[in-house]
Amino acid sequence: MTSNAKTVTYDRSALKTGIVHIGVGNFHRAHQERYTDSLIADNPDQSSWAVAGAMLLDSDRDVYQSLKAQNGLYTLTEFNPDGTTASRQIGSLVDVMWAHDDADKIIDKIASPDTKIITLTITQSPYNIDPQTDEFDFDNIAVKTDLNTPGTPISVFGYLAQGLLRRRNANAGPVTILSCDNLRRNGDTTRRAVMAFLNAFDKDVALWAETNITFPNSVVERITPETAPEDVERLNGISGSDDAAPVGSESYIRWIIEDRFAAGRPAWEKVGVTFTDDIAPYADMKLSLLNGAQTMLAYPAFLGGYRKVDEAMADSRIVKLVCEFMDTDVTPYVKTPAGLDLIAYKQSVIQRLGNRSLGDQVGRLCTDGISKFPVYIVPTLAALIRDDKTLTRLAYLFAAYRHCLKYQRDDKGVEFEIDEPWVDIADLALAQSDNPIDFLTLPAFSAAAPSMSEKFVRQYKSLADSILRLGAMATLEQIVLV
Repeated sequence: MTSNAKTVTYDRSALKTGIVHIGVGNFHRAHQERYTDSLIADNPDQSSWAVAGAMLLDSDRDVYQSLKAQNGLYTLTEFNPDGTTASRQIGSLVDVMWAHDDADKIIDKIASPDTKIITLTITQSPYNIDPQTDEFDFDNIAVKTDLNTPGTPISVFGYLAQGLLRRRNANAGPVTILSCDNLRRNGDTTRRAVMAFLNAFDKDVALWAETNITFPNSVVERITPETAPEDVERLNGISGSDDAAPVGSESYIRWIIEDRFAAGRPAWEKVGVTFTDDIAPYADMKLSLLNGAQTMLAYPAFLGGYRKVDEAMADSRIVKLVCEFMDTDVTPYVKTPAGLDLIAYKQSVIQRLGNRSLGDQVGRLCTDGISKFPVYIVPTLAALIRDDKTLTRLAYLFAAYRHCLKYQRDDKGVEFEIDEPWVDIADLALAQSDNPIDFLTLPAFSAAAPSMSEKFVRQYKSLADSILRLGAMATLEQIVLV
């Protein structure tokens, strides 16, 4: 792979894999691999912490084949708000595996004594926690399949269980499972899900796991767009590469981790990772403000005809909506982490969302809303309802989200589809019901019980009707001018 980007300076053949990562998507390659590559490049004594990447989905095939052909090497281009860029090759991903071809190899890697950490980037819904009961959902088809035919796993839990079984039997030592997904307490959620599955899979393995696995909480942060075919050409044009699997991201990056590792860890603090004993303030701030702001703008912007985030953020109405949401709705419920300036952070969110050179997609922010709302939006709504605060902006967001799912047409008459991979038939029926109140009874919203708030229901129904009659942007003007 030729490139004008900053090249890898260390001997990749001398690296040893200490981490197995499940879910080798764009975010992982722009975030964890960026930190790990920098660490290995500057610290030869960290060469045992290279990454073996595991991909479990059929849709991973193209990226897997591209990375396999490039021996895991790829180019990352980082976009600054001022329009400047920096490109570098990432060399820390030294092995890639795809479940279709390498199922047994993935299990062996999890079981290997060289593997000290298993990291996950699988998005929210695959953790399989029921939003109403907060318990592991054993009715999930993949879970049922993996428990009934454990020799051929298909879910992340099936692979982990098989790998941990072999690990225990081989006396390969303790291991850390570290979630890198956007969940309020992602380590706690991972532990609950993994231990529930293990107890159903093999109680002896579950008993071993109780004292041999840790599940630290973490907070990850870096805006990373999808890479469409036209983006491959653009990214390669910037970096001077002929990379089949390049990644682009913003230049901003942050990673906060609880320092609870069972078998050692990389010295990531040398390259800017923060280790802490209290993850809660960081998680609540980031998920409520950055991810909440992305969700708040996504559906109104898409209905307004915007397809790029920076273009939407050039609309003063959307900027005002996002700012008022962060300042009035979220900030009173955010405990600022020690040493951080909350005002400066919120200003950085607006700047980052408006990054014109990045080219982030509004459609990406709309994807899988059913998984995002319970994490990014519902906790704020529950607090506002409880404290009898202004509900207008949240009611507008819910009305816009429903309109996207039900009518699938923007203010300009352009038809579209929102990708909702975890919306089932029952959910879709509620979203597409002619009675707008039915939408509020979706299980994903149950923690806030919006259908039980007379004040919220009244505003939501009025705004849903206004969006249908006048359009999302005309309705938004009424909100931000109040």
